[in-house]
Amino acid sequence: MRVINRNFVLLLSILCVSGDYSVVYNQHSLELTQSLNLARQEQIQERCNRYRLTWSVDDLPNNQLEHILVDDDRKLLYCYVPKVACTNWKRLLMTLGGKWNGTDVLAIPGHIAHSPGMFRNLSSVPKEERDEMLENYNKMIIVRNPFERLLSAYRNKLEIDTPTATYFRNRLGRRIIKAFRDNPSNESLELGDDVTFREFALFLTTKTEELADMVNNEHWQPITNLCHPCLIKYTLVGKYETLLDDALLALHTINATDKVQFPRLSHTSGTSEKLSKYFAQLELPLISKLYKLYKYDFRIFDYHLDNIVGFDLG
Repeated sequence: MRVINRNFVLLLSILCVSGDYSVVYNQHSLELTQSLNLARQEQIQERCNRYRLTWSVDDLPNNQLEHILVDDDRKLLYCYVPKVACTNWKRLLMTLGGKWNGTDVLAIPGHIAHSPGMFRNLSSVPKEERDEMLENYNKMIIVRNPFERLLSAYRNKLEIDTPTATYFRNRLGRRIIKAFRDNPSNESLELGDDVTFREFALFLTTKTEELADMVNNEHWQPITNLCHPCLIKYTLVGKYETLLDDALLALHTINATDKVQFPRLSHTSGTSEKLSKYFAQLELPLISKLYKLYKYDFRIFDYHLDNIVGFDLG
């Protein structure tokens, strides 16, 4: 009972000093999130130092910088990664930039947020201006377990009915079935709507010439290929697992917390809970090949395979 009383007195003291307990809590939460953010930055730098890269951002072709969006008003560079909340971040940046009336982020149709030309990107910026941005702007990246992101892309583009699934089934699904399925039915070849996860994994790891135009699609490109974390020192490193906390820190950093809120979803796709089920369809050598495709994402962003195969492939 005495312990409870001491805690109660401490709570009253906080309330009396601050006048608003939520203010104290939020400030403390931001400080914890910032500490974690700094630790992630240091870890990325430490992992990247092991690779002893001999090139810089200047050596990258311009098209390698297309995923880095520029917000001059908030002095922010954001490298968007498909299947890592990038639609909502684009919606949010549209709202902040006055490209959409209203403050309901989720009211913006996804296809509009992704429409070409909606945002300026770093590939279009002259070198001198780009160097100034890289030096002085905040630079944000949000990452996710590579295999969870991969499964999310498969389910969204090939398995379940989504607005873009028809395109991917016609453009890719039918070709995957033709290349990797023994005795496919005419219906499968026509519709491309029943690609298995194993067939999708074979498509990524085999890299046939017939499918070369789709194997590097942004939805399953490694994050390290899209955002170059060993060449660009990101100052805001969020993770899908702590998305709301990291979003609050980012909005606080760019002085936007009074203008918009990152949307809280009422439900998720449940991809993380389905990892074991889908990867159980793959033999270990195939999982190993997939891991090699994403090994730098795993290593640099500190993700592991323990929850999938019971141990890390390293």
